[in-house]
Amino acid sequence: MTLPVIASAAKQSRAPCSALDCFVAALLAMTVLLIGAISTPAFAAGPAELISEFRAKNGEGKVTLDATLNAIAQQQAAGMAAKDVLDHDVVGNFNVRVAPSKAGSAAENIAYGYDSFPKTLGQWINSPGHRRNLLLKGATKVGVANAKSASGRTYWAMVIAGGYDKPKPKPSAKPTKSAKPPEVAAKGSVKGAAKDKPAKPKPAPRDCTIKMLGLCF
Repeated sequence: MTLPVIASAAKQSRAPCSALDCFVAALLAMTVLLIGAISTPAFAAGPAELISEFRAKNGEGKVTLDATLNAIAQQQAAGMAAKDVLDHDVVGNFNVRVAPSKAGSAAENIAYGYDSFPKTLGQWINSPGHRRNLLLKGATKVGVANAKSASGRTYWAMVIAGGYDKPKPKPSAKPTKSAKPPEVAAKGSVKGAAKDKPAKPKPAPRDCTIKMLGLCF
């Protein structure tokens, strides 16, 4: 009688690698990671960096993101998206809206259509009026925001500003002056010089011919 043979798959244990094999394997792993890191694209530049890059190419200074301007831009983008209309005054006059930034000069660009900012920036660069705003003289801060309407349109708003008041220098200490006798200033106007009146001469004593009761005759 032949009994059935039941075979089970045995797990093969891997022998520990030699020092050389382990070193080579580690080196290969590091090489793969290094290649992956080099081939991985860097994070895309933000709106402020892209605007600053464009401004630098045209001889203007860089701008940085500002929380107040971001809020103003976000209000504008949301207002346009809510009404699905491209309009600078959809949530109010620009001069009134930008007043909280306390900027001396400011400009606003709006757009809709593209989902990404680089493409929207390209639109503005190719438009003379929007390009002029991007190159606002003395601008140092910017705010950028977008909002999507119910119809699927993406609305963009950018507010760029400059001319912020610089802190006034503290007045320097005045040099110590030597002490002078106090001067008395007279109030009022002087119409004429005062003239001294000469004193009247006293009459010379006379010799009395007759003197009676203290009287001289």
